[in-house]
Formats: sequence, structure tokens, C-alpha cells
Amino acid sequence: MLSGQDVFIPRELYGIIGLPLDHSLSPLVHNWGFQSLGLDAVYVRWPLDPSQLVDFMLAARTLPIAGLSVTIPHKRAILPLLDGCTDHAMRIGAVNTVSWQKGLLWGENTDVHGFLSPLTPKQWRSMNNVLVLGNGGAARAALVGLSDMDVCNVTVSGRNQEHSAALADEFGAGHLTWEKRTDWHGDLLVNTTPLGMAGAFEALSPWPDASLAGVKQIYDLVYNPLETKLILQGKAQGVPTISGLEMFLGQARAQFFLWTKRSLPLAKLREVVSGRLASA
Repeated sequence: MLSGQDVFIPRELYGIIGLPLDHSLSPLVHNWGFQSLGLDAVYVRWPLDPSQLVDFMLAARTLPIAGLSVTIPHKRAILPLLDGCTDHAMRIGAVNTVSWQKGLLWGENTDVHGFLSPLTPKQWRSMNNVLVLGNGGAARAALVGLSDMDVCNVTVSGRNQEHSAALADEFGAGHLTWEKRTDWHGDLLVNTTPLGMAGAFEALSPWPDASLAGVKQIYDLVYNPLETKLILQGKAQGVPTISGLEMFLGQARAQFFLWTKRSLPLAKLREVVSGRLASA
């Protein structure tokens, strides 16, 4: 039986809400950060189905919860339950981070910061022609980021032509049918689809076995596995690649800073997360 001296009660409590959460790496990232920086805080999983969200957010206003990560299926549903949202969250139409701001529950979407983090603003602004594959939430975050960096020649291509065309129109981008995507060439090919993700999609690529000639760089937002089929295709054909791990780390570091005003050391964090993924 534990005595009172054996019970650890952190000063600040953080966590992630969504369903399912078993494979989330957010607890690893944030608890490692708290421990590394000597912060009296802990980060936990709160698996919630949609019917529990309203009650949980009411409770969050009275419990000592200092911040939340938000994942599917709550990223959109949480919007009306907050006191306000940032411009990024409103433009994407989804929240992945909740924090207290002057006594109010505020929603942010750090996916934009995460998406932009692997390259400098100067590098982004040198991109004259970008193709975004997909039409979901990750695609919206990428399009908001590209807009922030004033990348003017952006094209969207998705398996659902109606949705991808509507998304392209919303952001003033061009549209390319899914069947014609491999005809494209330009500065950066961005994959926001789940094709290549560990599980049922792992053996698939959003770029069929076709030449990547004319594609100058690949950015695959999938980070598990670390080397997706698309990344391996790029390496085999001598095309520079950016792993989705960089976006994941970037958005997590932005969350951590929003909550604590402390910066997670990127190189060490990359080592910790890469090690976990490699051993999975």
C-alpha cells in the first residue's frame, strides 16, 4: 500500500483526447520533454468517443488540466466548445491543441508550424511549383502553410475529384485529376494521404511505379514507417526527401512551447522518437 509520500501529484496535467490513442507518440514526446527540462507535469491519454466530448470539455474547465492535444475524431467537433481559436485553426477548420489564454480555453492548430518547420522561410519562398496530394485535414494544413509562405503556384490532386477540386478552389490553387498526377513536375511533391502508412496502406505509394523525373523534392507527411514507399522511391531515383517525422516533431514542439514557453531540443527529440519507431 502506498503512503502519501509515495504518490506523485504533478503541478500541471496535460493529455491527448481522441479515439483510438494506443499508438499515439504524443505521451512519449511530452513526458520526455517534462522530465528533460525538470518540469512538474505529466501527460496522459484520455480516449473519448464523440458522445463524451461535451462532458469532458465541461470538466476540463474545472479540473487542473493545463493543456490538451486533440486528434481524430474531435478536431472539428471541439471548435464550438472553446472560447476562441487562432487564425490557423479557423482556416484549417480544425484544432489539434488547446491551451489556457488569459483564463479562456483557446484552440490552435500547430500542424501548420509543423509542416513548415523542415525548411526556412527563404527556402519555402523559393518554391515556385508545389503539388499537394490529398484533400483531408493534413492537406488543408499544408495549403495554409504554403499560403503563409506566399507560394503562389500550388496544385491539389486527390482521389476524390469533387473534394480536391473544391479544396483547390478554396485556396486559389490549381487542380489536377488523380489519374494525371504523375504528369506533374515541379519543385516539391507533398503527400498528405495515408498511402504508405504502417498497416493496411504500408505497401502502397501515392506515386505509382512511375518516374520521378522533373520532381525536385519529396515531402511525405507519413512518419510511420520512417521510410515510406514514396521516400524509398525518391531515394532510389536520387530525389531529395523530407520525412513526415519532421512535421510531427515540429507540431509537437510548437505545442510544448505554447504550453510551457520552453523549447524541446530538436536533435535529441528526433533521436528519442526515431528510436521508438524503429523498435515498434
